[in-house]
Amino acid sequence: METINYLIDGFGVALAPHNLMFALIGAFLGTLIGALPGLGPANGVAILIPLAFTLGLRPETALIMLTAVYAGAMYGGRISSILLNIPGDEPAMMTCLDGYPMAKQGRAAEALVISAVASFMGSLIATIGLILLAPLLADFALTFGPAEYFALFVLAFATLGGITGKNPVKTILAASIGLIIATVGIDISTGTQRFTFGVLKLYEGVDFIIAIVGLFAISELLFFIEERAGAGREAIKVNKLKLSWKDIVHVLPTTLRGSVLGFVAGVLPGAGASLGSFIAYTLEKKVLGKKGRFGEGDPRGVAAPESGNNGASSGALVPMLTLGVPGSGTTAVLLAMLISFNITPGPLMFTQNADIVWGVIAALLIGNFLLLLLNIPLIGIFVRLLSVPPMYLLPMVTMIAFVGIYAISHSTFDLYFMIAFGIGGYLLRKLEIPLVPVILGLLLGPEMEKNLRHAMQLSNGDWTVLWGSGLAIGLWAVAILGLVLPVFVGPMLRRRMKAGVQSD
Repeated sequence: METINYLIDGFGVALAPHNLMFALIGAFLGTLIGALPGLGPANGVAILIPLAFTLGLRPETALIMLTAVYAGAMYGGRISSILLNIPGDEPAMMTCLDGYPMAKQGRAAEALVISAVASFMGSLIATIGLILLAPLLADFALTFGPAEYFALFVLAFATLGGITGKNPVKTILAASIGLIIATVGIDISTGTQRFTFGVLKLYEGVDFIIAIVGLFAISELLFFIEERAGAGREAIKVNKLKLSWKDIVHVLPTTLRGSVLGFVAGVLPGAGASLGSFIAYTLEKKVLGKKGRFGEGDPRGVAAPESGNNGASSGALVPMLTLGVPGSGTTAVLLAMLISFNITPGPLMFTQNADIVWGVIAALLIGNFLLLLLNIPLIGIFVRLLSVPPMYLLPMVTMIAFVGIYAISHSTFDLYFMIAFGIGGYLLRKLEIPLVPVILGLLLGPEMEKNLRHAMQLSNGDWTVLWGSGLAIGLWAVAILGLVLPVFVGPMLRRRMKAGVQSD
């Protein structure tokens, strides 16, 4: 009953005219960003964070808008997968398997509508799961002490391999870089300067927003210039819609199964939308067997991965909001935005900032309907965007990043700092070192250090306190599994996903 009351209050926040307007803007921009191959939801959210500060948005309004961008980008990723056979991001890879064959058969509109409905169902079911599960997990997390929180942070870093899908050694190296950057500034316990080199701007540490916009937006800009500076690619022509309710009902069981699987994958820290998409598609092939025509343009081959990856994207908000541990790369960026507003995600957020939490959850429910209404009538607009040459899009992205960062602090130093992070991010990506662990190390490093010191003070320096409770031992065990499993499972998963796309 208490949850229902909180949700009603959340709808009061989400339905405020300005919040509803920014949710609509975020959903539209997110879909546009998701439709552009390579950008993805993490880059989209990172690019638009400065806009939230430039407009002077309140925390709940900013989070509602950026969460809508996140959901919209997950929707939009299917457009280039179906029309160009180029996934908007990694979770959309599985959609290429049957979406592109449908487009070549002249059924592009049907594929786009089925994917929109499946995305809607996946996100809706996952949001309902978030409503039911998040308060319980938040209450459970209130039993955590400093040692348990430190183990939880270790778990977050150990499962990074699942989020990034990269070489575990490079993932650990990237996280270490982030942790090193997190030590810059004044030591909160001793007041000692650490790695400031006498620069006054570094006394308060490295600003999360500058680092995120530089690493994601500016480095993406450099890659855009290097790899896609030519003309846009012409998409397959979208035919008139001939989809019936019978076709929707036909894929409904597939959509429901994929939604539940995706939500479970999203809740597990480090699993992410890629796993949700993959297991939903794989399970559906096993369930249907020879009854399906997977890889040849089966609509259920579009519905399964789309419901799975959108279910996972909403499910990833559960560990972020309740534990302060991001379940995906995009939620890591959202975590940074919350911290920049002096809001600490975690169990106390449900009591100290209940209006923000439940406002965002209610906005997710509303946003799903907005996205469905946007995605079906405006398919033509989103499709035309794919043929726009990047030379026209790049200046807009650059302008948003620079104006947004300057508007936050009115400091040219921050602009140079952002460019430095952008160049650093570009070099890391050239070396195939993922950027999300860098951000996560920068975000979680201070809290991780604080809890470690607190645990040591309470135990008079006894290190065994870090695994002195059953809960801590359980977290350490899951962390070890999270570190080891990607070494064996990750390469196999990526090989099978890529092999499926290439064989198409």
